[in-house]
Amino acid sequence: MIGKGSSISSTLGALRYGNNSEKEAEQVYSYLIVGDTAEEITREFEAVQHLNQNCERNTLSFILSPTVKDGAKMNNKDLSELTKTFIQQMKLEERQAVGYVHRDKEHTHVHLYVNRIDLNGKAYKDSFIGKQSQLAAERTAKELGIQTVKDIQQIRINNLKEMRNEIHQSHLKTIGNKQSRNIDTYINQMQEKKITVIPVINKSKELQGFRFEYKGQSLKGSEVHRSMSASNLLKSVARQKSVAVGGRTIPIAPSLVKAIAKKVLKLVINKGIGI
Repeated sequence: MIGKGSSISSTLGALRYGNNSEKEAEQVYSYLIVGDTAEEITREFEAVQHLNQNCERNTLSFILSPTVKDGAKMNNKDLSELTKTFIQQMKLEERQAVGYVHRDKEHTHVHLYVNRIDLNGKAYKDSFIGKQSQLAAERTAKELGIQTVKDIQQIRINNLKEMRNEIHQSHLKTIGNKQSRNIDTYINQMQEKKITVIPVINKSKELQGFRFEYKGQSLKGSEVHRSMSASNLLKSVARQKSVAVGGRTIPIAPSLVKAIAKKVLKLVINKGIGI
């Protein structure tokens, strides 16, 4: 679950968006509210906001977004509980509030609007409200037993680690093939493994490196594994100033040529020491 929050001055416009029928909006939460339309609720907010003439951004706007998986399982009652829990975590109880769910996209989310001015005319302190919203959403998710931002990040990290390993293993198998003695052959053989190798060309139209696309992700070779950096991949053509890719000859960037030469020299020295 992710929470985003800010202070706004355009209460009517925000409520119209939240209660937009084109977004398949449904009211899932309300407190100290009688009206149904954006105009009616705005007037109710303003009646309280007149108690504090110094506060300009007098409405708090939040977006509460469960994960796609969690959101798909949550009905309006669940979303009402989520909204109520978030309000408690933000210490915004006893303020006028209304929340609408939008289901027009795969990602179910709630637009929550809270009167920044309480019934005594006191304004809620909105310092670092964006960060406060993130932390409150984290605590809300834990309390309700749904995925937190950290959970999502860890899943992504694990998936990326597994993907990098799959690309690296395919690279090792391909580079170990004696037929893979030039970049074109290497690229074609990697493509057979569903991995697209894309040459990176700089503004001088020189080869700068390679990116690897796999399962919707695009990574630099060095991000996959240090042995897959452009200089390591091109060691076999170290004495050349250009390389044939896709039927055309592309010059290698001087900085890359230099890096390749250093690696080849180091390899030669190491072999000499071994002998």
